[in-house]
Amino acid sequence: MNDLAAYRRFYAEEIETVANLQTRALVEALADVPRERFLRPGPWAMLADQDFVSAVASGSPAAPARPRTRTTFDADPRRVYHNVAIAIDPARSLFNGQPATLAAWLDALGLAPGARVLHIGCGLGYYTAVMAAAVGAGGRVVAFEVDEELAAGAQDNLASMPWVEVRHGDGSTPLDGAFDAVLVNAGVTHPLEHWLDGLAAGGRMVLPMTATMPAMGSTIGKGLALLLTKHDVAELAVRMIGFVAIYSAVGVRDEGLNASLGKALMGGPAQWQRITRLRRDIHEPSSACWLHGPTWCFAQ
Repeated sequence: MNDLAAYRRFYAEEIETVANLQTRALVEALADVPRERFLRPGPWAMLADQDFVSAVASGSPAAPARPRTRTTFDADPRRVYHNVAIAIDPARSLFNGQPATLAAWLDALGLAPGARVLHIGCGLGYYTAVMAAAVGAGGRVVAFEVDEELAAGAQDNLASMPWVEVRHGDGSTPLDGAFDAVLVNAGVTHPLEHWLDGLAAGGRMVLPMTATMPAMGSTIGKGLALLLTKHDVAELAVRMIGFVAIYSAVGVRDEGLNASLGKALMGGPAQWQRITRLRRDIHEPSSACWLHGPTWCFAQ
């Protein structure tokens, strides 16, 4: 094992421990996929704001709008094998996410060999590659990226994995086929109907529901990461899997719902922890509704 491979192996096993990963194929994917190939050339700007990280982890509304960064001393690829988010575009607060957080989300998806995966907001493709490695060449991965330059970069970066398809777009169009796992890797105000329809029976979706404050001029939204499991067409099981501060999705957010979501989030843990399902039937709002939309409702 060469030096860099040894660093990747230690990194993978550290993430396995920190995030309590249960999916062995995911750990192996973290050890195999070279993270530095899915980043801008080094030296790299890394998230250095521990107040930001701590505030997000605790669900505190006091997390600063724009996290601070520090730059690595050099472009040695060993620098990127730590549990830290690395900037893709510091000016936009756009990061290649914190590995333990994203790995925990991927673990919750229950990725298995041959699985069909949808990735909304793939950036330069690192976590797309990790998922693709976990499901293997017998699987299928479709990744959307709304930023044209990033989408082109992801296509180049993932060219060695022919079972991965990168598309330039926001993922809001009808999907071709069903998916066993869906990772929405940007903050949204609601689940899109096409995503819910495209989730296979028994499939799982990680959905970051975030509110933004436009007056602050931040591209970062804050909220809850939810795990949706499709047991029935009309109703999905919902479980909160963490707090999140994440880059806001482009093109698929609803500003009216943003205000409603912000108000719902202010209700605090006593309200969040009561969410157990996503209803897709049309009904009148009631006290059992945490966030009520036109064709869906997060409810007790």
